[in-house]
Amino acid sequence: MSASKYKRVVLKLSGEALAGEKGFGIDLDIVNLIASQIKSVVETRVEVAVVVGGGNIWRGAPASARGMDRATADYMGMLATVINSMALQDALEKLDVPTRVMTAIEMREVAEPYIRRRAISHLEKERVVIFASGTGNPYFSTDTTAALRAAEIDADIILMAKRGVDGVYDSDPRTNPGAKKFDYLDYIDVLNMGLTVMDSTAISLCMDNSIPINVFNFNVFDNIKRIVSGEKIGTLIGGAKNDEGSV
Repeated sequence: MSASKYKRVVLKLSGEALAGEKGFGIDLDIVNLIASQIKSVVETRVEVAVVVGGGNIWRGAPASARGMDRATADYMGMLATVINSMALQDALEKLDVPTRVMTAIEMREVAEPYIRRRAISHLEKERVVIFASGTGNPYFSTDTTAALRAAEIDADIILMAKRGVDGVYDSDPRTNPGAKKFDYLDYIDVLNMGLTVMDSTAISLCMDNSIPINVFNFNVFDNIKRIVSGEKIGTLIGGAKNDEGSV
């Protein structure tokens, strides 16, 4: 029986997180580091689902701004998330962590089609499930995918991994040394203050379904494991304010 605070979590990784300091492509050392962190959580009997972005390979919005059809650009981004998901799956399985990639766009030769009940079954069998290709629809981000999948599989929390930033600030701490870090925020605070934690659609979906979000620095090894064990790391959005701290 797990002694962890959460039974089922959704880990949201940006595509840029997989690129490391290069800023583009896939840094296999970073992917292996992420895989080892996920393994340490799985070993505590916590069920882990992952949503990976594709920005390290392709970003639809900038391409659309330069004249490409928005839907086409977004579908290309969805395909980029599949490449990242397969890289993470490979790293996890090399660590003997059973993993399934499930895509919202069918491509049976490389991944399973997303079916909600099958995804839950995989999780219950202690397999890591990686949700790829976003929601399968253009105009929606992978942040929204994370919120949607978390609601569908009844996840306890979304773990929002950030590279080099240890939570949510009122301004960019990398350019403003006086930036104030928040320990706790309500969903509506994030929307009203225009904080760029997740897009507004994703935040609203989490708010409507009471899904808390923990924003943290994944560059610190074992932060994921520490969060699921109940430690106060980063910034909590939603959830129980009295239990997790306050601003």
